[in-house]
Amino acid sequence: MQLQVARIGKPHGIRGEVTVQVMTDAPEDRFVPGTELTVEPASKGPLTVISARWNKDILLLGFEEIVDRNGAEELRGAMLSVDTDELEDEDDDEGWYEHELVGLQAKVGDVVVGTVSGLRTLTVQDLLVVNDNEGREVLVPFVEAIVPEVSIEGGYVLLTPPAGLFELNLPEDKASAEAKGEGETASDAKQDKQEEAGR
Repeated sequence: MQLQVARIGKPHGIRGEVTVQVMTDAPEDRFVPGTELTVEPASKGPLTVISARWNKDILLLGFEEIVDRNGAEELRGAMLSVDTDELEDEDDDEGWYEHELVGLQAKVGDVVVGTVSGLRTLTVQDLLVVNDNEGREVLVPFVEAIVPEVSIEGGYVLLTPPAGLFELNLPEDKASAEAKGEGETASDAKQDKQEEAGR
């Protein structure tokens, strides 16, 4: 069985390097030079890693088979996988991969608040991408305190989000806008009264 470990993004530079979205908890073990990766679509691979380096929070990979930017551009969007038979003894049983999480219901208690649409793997902590019931994207820190349970079999992740988490990174809500409007109206009314008193 093949396990997805990365999705290729845009080219980096002119020597065939590409950016990748990492989908493994141990990139330093999965992208060692000499490692052969299976590619989807299959016509783009296999690819042999010759370099792996970090540029801030972005992993850059170089492949033996790709020598220029044009070749790298043709890989955009391709998925990279490894044979899971080689990883069974190495993987942490508590690790989760994006393809396992996408589509799971996000629940707070018994209430469904959205659906998991992705996983962003960062150096500090991973973020679950949840589309809430209004179709807005919410980023949830993928830590045990906030995501205490992941049930692939049950089809859900259980969240205990801090107050306001699902309002972060969203436009000002209607309530705030209305409150702001009411404040302006009250101010205008006060000014009108002052003008009347001065007449």
